[in-house]
Amino acid sequence: MFNTLYEWFWWDRIWLPRNLTWADLEDKDGRVYAKASHLYVTVPYALAFLLIRYMFERWIATPVAVSVGIKQKVHLKVEDNPILEVYYTTRYRNPAQADIAGLSKKSSLSVRQVERWFRRRRSQDRPGVLKKFREASWRFVFYMFAFVGGIAALYDSMLESQYWYYILEMSFYGSLLFSVAFDVKRKDFKEQIIHHLATLVLLSFSWCVNYIRIGTLVMLVHDTSDVLLESAKLFNYAKSEKICQTLFIIFAIVFMVTRLIIFPFWLIHCTWVYPVHHYPAFFGYYFFNVMLVILLCLHIFWAYLILRMIKKFLIGSLKGDERSDNEEEEEEEEDGSTATEDESEEQHKTGNGLAVDEKEDKNGCFGCLSPPENICRSKTVC
Repeated sequence: MFNTLYEWFWWDRIWLPRNLTWADLEDKDGRVYAKASHLYVTVPYALAFLLIRYMFERWIATPVAVSVGIKQKVHLKVEDNPILEVYYTTRYRNPAQADIAGLSKKSSLSVRQVERWFRRRRSQDRPGVLKKFREASWRFVFYMFAFVGGIAALYDSMLESQYWYYILEMSFYGSLLFSVAFDVKRKDFKEQIIHHLATLVLLSFSWCVNYIRIGTLVMLVHDTSDVLLESAKLFNYAKSEKICQTLFIIFAIVFMVTRLIIFPFWLIHCTWVYPVHHYPAFFGYYFFNVMLVILLCLHIFWAYLILRMIKKFLIGSLKGDERSDNEEEEEEEEDGSTATEDESEEQHKTGNGLAVDEKEDKNGCFGCLSPPENICRSKTVC
């Protein structure tokens, strides 16, 4: 049964043109071809990347973050409440007012206490700036070396250099999939997962059928803008506003040129138009181009978010990342709301609660008395 499925999956007519078979891609006459078995090593290498990342974030990224004034923020731990905890973990992190009233009766707490519990519980799970700085540092270092390695592999006709470029890139994206449950989650979380999976499938297929040069170009096009993106994040977390904004503008330009011009009109054009001049279209041809189009659709989605950020930047109303959950702003509001609630209770006890209630109604939440800093928080794209 397994052998039958294996033979059917690797059937020549699925992945190769009619005039080509897998036997034609076997090593002979001094020529060495890429093989699917070469990619098995990416799984242990992905695990090794996780270990290297852990050591890098702990022994390099953390001291650098501390040196630029970024510290680990300690959130207040909420009191144990099984009823509210079950609702928080199984249903909603931010319950509606009607649900809050029901939870208030079940837990024998006041509505104000239930609201405060959920705010503090969300704050407890919210990642701090230090965590995001460490993640961005790791990705920046990898993309920087990958960009240099991609250029070297592109101009080196030797299979060995291209092999290591493929292996390291695929292992890195595999490690991102392994760590996705622990990394900072964004609003485009699902799009990121689709991007990583599509990239891994695309690279695996291009290696197996010897589309190595186009695969190298695809990776290089992606790494070009990723280096600028991660560097902009680092300066953002370090509160270097002018440098962050400059890098973000450069990143936006490079992203539009590489992902929306070079990628579709050069790379996809080559894989979609030229092959049919030499042989009839086959399943592998459509499969490869569909994966490229999926990446292009994701590029268009992220370009839309980038343009929205640029628009806000130009009119001076940029307060965060379009794909971010605005963790920093919520942290500031959370801290302010906690302090104001405590003052509110004291003022209620002394008969001065009316002014605080009016302030709460006017601002929509406790402590939202001043807008967050207008800092470029560019955290967009893969």
